[in-house]
Amino acid sequence: MRFHVLTLFPEMVESALGESILGRASQKGLVEISAVNIRSYTDNRHNRVDDYTYGGGAGMLMQAQPVYDCCAAVQAGIMERQGRPARVLYMSPLGRVFDQKMAKELAGEEELILLCGHYEGIDARALEEIGAEEVSIGDFVLTGGELPAMMIVDAVSRMIPGVLGNTDSADTDSFMNGLLEYPQYSRPAVWHGKAVPPVLLSGDHARVEEWRFEQSLAVTRERRPDLYRKFVEENPEIMEARQKRIDRQKRLEERRRRREQKQGEQSGESGQEQEKKK
Repeated sequence: MRFHVLTLFPEMVESALGESILGRASQKGLVEISAVNIRSYTDNRHNRVDDYTYGGGAGMLMQAQPVYDCCAAVQAGIMERQGRPARVLYMSPLGRVFDQKMAKELAGEEELILLCGHYEGIDARALEEIGAEEVSIGDFVLTGGELPAMMIVDAVSRMIPGVLGNTDSADTDSFMNGLLEYPQYSRPAVWHGKAVPPVLLSGDHARVEEWRFEQSLAVTRERRPDLYRKFVEENPEIMEARQKRIDRQKRLEERRRRREQKQGEQSGESGQEQEKKK
């Protein structure tokens, strides 16, 4: 998959996305990340990309011409390769909020263009002309779109087969099934007096999966009740099966308790009879 990050600071993008998992994925040819310098497409000798806004106001605005020409040049290459233009995502607090569902959606694309604004943003005419989709990573404002763009590249890349060493890693991440991730533990089994939950050492995979699911539910209910309510509403079959499992476990536990109680009573009666014989 190819990512094209249109930016005023290509070195920032290249240095961050060339490391760790994404760096290895690039070396394997699973992803290709190019940072395109918008300044290279200016039509003035000073490579100026910004100007004052009409109507007054603080700050400078990125001009339409260099942004449009930069995007058009990238789209031309994409058209040659796949016969259709790529989606253009503009990093903006005004847009659709990026989430795991969108990450999976974007992972189905062959190429993506991520447009990074700066200063007070980009001339609205350029955004309209290139058909940019505004995407937000949250209700806050940053100095530029580079960090949001890199976050999106990272999240989408994880959905591409082969990028992660363990194919199960992406499937168990938070939000993949609508719930937050369960707590995880590694060696040693006891650290600072705190022990790993015994079920994780049991070797019983079914019990481990049940424990993890219950932990995910509990964490989500406590920290993101909105996600918990949504999961319950959208997955009635799962919640019904869970309740049946809990009820069955309660019945088994009650039977075990009664059996032990009965055995205790019988043991007591047997002891009393032996005392009488003496």
